[in-house]
Amino acid sequence: MELKYMLVIAVISVIYVKCDSSPLDDLVIDRYSIPALCPREVQTGDYVRYHFNGTLLDGKKFESSHDKGKPFVGQVGLGSVVITGLDRGVLGMCVNERRKLTIPPHLAYGVLGAGTVIPPDTTLVFDVLLLDLWNTDDKVQTITLSKPQDCKRKVVSTDFVRYHYNGTLLNGTLFDSSHARGQTYDTYVGQGYLIKGMDMGLLGMCVGERRSIIIPPFLGYEDKGYGNQIPPYASLMFDVVLVDHFHTNDTVVSEILYTPELCSRKSVSGDYIRYHYNGTLQDGTLFDSSYQRNSTYNTYIGMGFVILGMDKALQGVCVGEKKKVTIPPHLAYGEKGLEGMIPGSVIRPPKSMTSSSTVTTALSWTTLCSTPQIVIICPLGPSWGAGKIIQGLDDGLQGMCVGEKRVVIVPPHLGHGESGAAEVPSSAVLLFELELLELQKGIPDGYLFVWLGDSPDPLFPAMDLNKDQEVPLEEFTEFIQSQITEGKGRMRPGIDGEVVIKDMFVNQDRNKDGKITAEELKLKSDEDPPKHEEL
Repeated sequence: MELKYMLVIAVISVIYVKCDSSPLDDLVIDRYSIPALCPREVQTGDYVRYHFNGTLLDGKKFESSHDKGKPFVGQVGLGSVVITGLDRGVLGMCVNERRKLTIPPHLAYGVLGAGTVIPPDTTLVFDVLLLDLWNTDDKVQTITLSKPQDCKRKVVSTDFVRYHYNGTLLNGTLFDSSHARGQTYDTYVGQGYLIKGMDMGLLGMCVGERRSIIIPPFLGYEDKGYGNQIPPYASLMFDVVLVDHFHTNDTVVSEILYTPELCSRKSVSGDYIRYHYNGTLQDGTLFDSSYQRNSTYNTYIGMGFVILGMDKALQGVCVGEKKKVTIPPHLAYGEKGLEGMIPGSVIRPPKSMTSSSTVTTALSWTTLCSTPQIVIICPLGPSWGAGKIIQGLDDGLQGMCVGEKRVVIVPPHLGHGESGAAEVPSSAVLLFELELLELQKGIPDGYLFVWLGDSPDPLFPAMDLNKDQEVPLEEFTEFIQSQITEGKGRMRPGIDGEVVIKDMFVNQDRNKDGKITAEELKLKSDEDPPKHEEL
């Protein structure tokens, strides 16, 4: 009887303990929110950063990192920082995963509890959100997302780079973006201007390449973080697009795209040239084009009128040649860049080039005339100025014989110069095919009209045809034309006769009242009494 009683008592005792939750009950994990992508899970020895809310079974909150505004940071598996149940409960978690951990007393604060906050033998509930994880063995991870087919040069240490980026924490929180600011990040690589992980992650990139760079905290901002954007012990993810890079030892790189079959002369330092160009940055962004303006860029080369890189690239080229020129910033626009067109760099050609700049140039020195010019007494044309032909053509005609044919090439400073003329662009080299058909005797340089014999004496009564003591332009014109017709005088050839006579009249009309008097003619004659060529 006593045995049965005792057995019953024993059974009842066992059932009671079971219902009251034994100290040997295990940790209960509820993974109620798991991210679709989980490249890595928490392992023993990893460092983690997570937010949590801690409550008792009845829901009473005793602690919260959210309330503190500061997540927990620590190493998993050591058991010296947090209670054992929490240490084990985060194993296998993914970043952005949420878990509910129900921790029995023996894996929490046991029979002692924790002061007045957690009673003895209390089961605890933690709601955990994993923000970050890393390990001291971690290295910078780079994932190439896209890459140009042509990559002639990759980023090396000490290069200066320009790149766009989006920077996020491991849980996807955006902390910075150069895209949002509309400005690239420009700096040297491997010189301590960047965090160590970014210095490593940019190596080997090509212009136009896009890659993801994952940086562990100890290669980022470590335990200090950065302002309010990056918390301490944060892994960083950068989505980077390389826009430009160069080295201070870089020089101009030229790639010939087209060379004409005939090249009688190549450009040399001191030449004046005209050329067309398209100017882009290394990522293909167009910043200037002479084609769009329908106007060549005209300048001297080798004399410092254009950026140093373009000065070098334009020497040794032929008319009609096309080439692609890449110019590093220190041989272009340097630190200042060109406002609104070319960004600056720490260490760009005429209004046309980059950090680094790529310029495709079509070169031309000579404007060709398709129709031969017949030089004799000619009306004013594109190669004549006010009063005389251009100096280069004047020089080119010297010594010609009737019937002779000659090709004359006139540089701009002996042609129409910077101003150009009707159908001649500014600073154009001119090519003339000449044939001398007729030759007339000229007049001394500086004169518009000369007498072939003695001039009428006295002169004024001969000019005053109506004898009213005044000679207006009409009467003066009639007098001069009669002298030419009678073979008594000769006017400068190659110039409009009306223009010459008007200039002569203005020269004699001292008081500018529209008529010449005997006194005005006398005053003019007294200045040079031996001659009458003053007309």
